[in-house]
Amino acid sequence: MTIAITGATGRLGGRVAARLAAAGVPQTMLVRDPARAPALPGATVVRAAFGERERVREALSGHDVVLMVSASEAPDRLEQHLAFVDAAAAAGVGHLVYVSFYGASPSATFTLARDHWATEEHIRAGGLPFTFLRDNLYADFAPFMVGDDGVIRGPAGQGRVAMVAQDDIADAAVAVLRDPGAHAGRTHDLTGPRALTFGEVAETMTRVLGRKVAYHPESVEEAYASRERYGAPRWQVDAWVSTYTAVAAGEMEGVSQAVPELTGHPARTLEEVLAAS
Repeated sequence: MTIAITGATGRLGGRVAARLAAAGVPQTMLVRDPARAPALPGATVVRAAFGERERVREALSGHDVVLMVSASEAPDRLEQHLAFVDAAAAAGVGHLVYVSFYGASPSATFTLARDHWATEEHIRAGGLPFTFLRDNLYADFAPFMVGDDGVIRGPAGQGRVAMVAQDDIADAAVAVLRDPGAHAGRTHDLTGPRALTFGEVAETMTRVLGRKVAYHPESVEEAYASRERYGAPRWQVDAWVSTYTAVAAGEMEGVSQAVPELTGHPARTLEEVLAAS
């Protein structure tokens, strides 16, 4: 079985690539910048960006299964996704594993989850055998949500989020890549073992990291105002704010058993992720 993956220069794709190499599984890594690709045994590096349809088609030709790690956040990310999916179909890829987002739907509160839904629908419509991995919020990113003053600010209210470890997502992805037929047509919700309020997230970080972290539940208006200083485009600020409002709406609180079922080990807790960082 021939495997190709995207995102090998990133946090998630890099974990998957390293696991495949450690298991002695040959792979093709599609990257935008080959100079940044990890040097791994059994890995072939090919330069091909998502939107470069012909390069992607050539790179994926002859591959049985492909891991499509969603592209970096950008105004044209959906267009990049659709171009990649079309190229994969044209290449005759046997199975596409797409890294999507928890709760992806056309009416999701989190704005970028709507793009993930549109990508999923395009994959379905194209007829490619598929598996969708819908990841909850990354537990690994929790420290980056803390401001310089030690406060997490956002309009999440007392909503809960089942943060998932990137290591668990990588383990789950490898399990699917190595036996894609068993997961054809399935959607796996990947979550942590508990759904936490941001107050509980802050308490956990205080305890594990040894520094005081607090949570301030902003109003939506306060959230937009507090992010003005970054000078980010409106679509990006909408995404930042709606991450929290999706939590407030209860759209990220479900806890799934997919991680232990796919990997054979319990999902990592936020404490474990923080302790290992």
